[in-house]
Amino acid sequence: MQLLPDPVRRLAAWCAVVLLVAGVGWVGIRLCGEFRTAVVPVLLALLGTALLGPLHRQLVRVGVHRSLAAGITCVAVVAVVGGAVYIVVAALIDTGDQIVSSLKRAAKTLAAHFGAAGTSLDDLASNSKELLTKFGGTAASNVISGVSVVGESIAMAVLALFLVFFFLRDSHRAVDLLRSLAPRGSADTVEAMARRAFEAVEGFMRGTTFIALIDALCITAGLLILRVPGAVGLGALVFVGAYVPYLGAFISGAVAILVALADRGFVIALWALGVVLAVQVLEGHVLQPLIQSRTVRMHPAAVLLAITAGASVAGILGMLLAVPLTAAAFGVAHELRARYGHGGYGDGDGDGDGEAAPRA
Repeated sequence: MQLLPDPVRRLAAWCAVVLLVAGVGWVGIRLCGEFRTAVVPVLLALLGTALLGPLHRQLVRVGVHRSLAAGITCVAVVAVVGGAVYIVVAALIDTGDQIVSSLKRAAKTLAAHFGAAGTSLDDLASNSKELLTKFGGTAASNVISGVSVVGESIAMAVLALFLVFFFLRDSHRAVDLLRSLAPRGSADTVEAMARRAFEAVEGFMRGTTFIALIDALCITAGLLILRVPGAVGLGALVFVGAYVPYLGAFISGAVAILVALADRGFVIALWALGVVLAVQVLEGHVLQPLIQSRTVRMHPAAVLLAITAGASVAGILGMLLAVPLTAAAFGVAHELRARYGHGGYGDGDGDGDGEAAPRA
């Protein structure tokens, strides 16, 4: 005799499953936090492998040995990234003073129009000596900890580069290794899930890089036409911010508009706002559907939630990693739905191509 009706038993079973998954996820996040110096390079290396995989495969296809192709790819990415970092840093150094002074003038203008609730910039300046005396020790300790963070970041970047080399060189063995580790009878499913997840990350990385480049070029050109100071540095900020969807574009665009407002006046600031909005419309309605629609399909709400969760777990690095990891999770979910969402094992439409049947 059943003590509980079937609906209550099913609800209890689902609650147990949710609690079990949440517990495993929490333990996994805690372990990743404890071993972040090892986990972060692996995740960065996977992203780098997803971005550089097509170049490596092309080199192998034309007859280059796998190890040599991986080495050439890593040297190429170091050269490209190093050159890009040099250009960005040089642009920010050359125009950084202009951007900072423009932001200060914008802050003064906003304070003059809206008031500062009893606190003004002059008050802060007059109390600067007291503030420095009070927080000097804290600032010194922060500098020391900042140096250690920079050293740790460099070490993780070097480790990630070596891992990219090995991941590219031994990528042909990954499937066999994965199938050997999979439980008996589930090797095909595990392989299909891994392929779909990696394809989603690969599509996200390639698409985001291409979109970021187009956004940065368009906004830089518009700011140069409007003669906004620091246009190249602001364009570099737009390129970097594009890797954090929605939030990065909002922040970098707001900085560009404030600089235009402070240095060129209200009318030019409106034109700068028009340029930023036009680029965002181009990205949202043309570039995103055209470039990423076949690989990454995530609702904006899911992206924002992923960014918020990533920031709460790992700060800025979590924000950068949250969306590609969520894309991989969506890829796995799509594969599972294609295999099991139509009431049976297989790809859902019976043709074995791994794609779900179109909806009526």
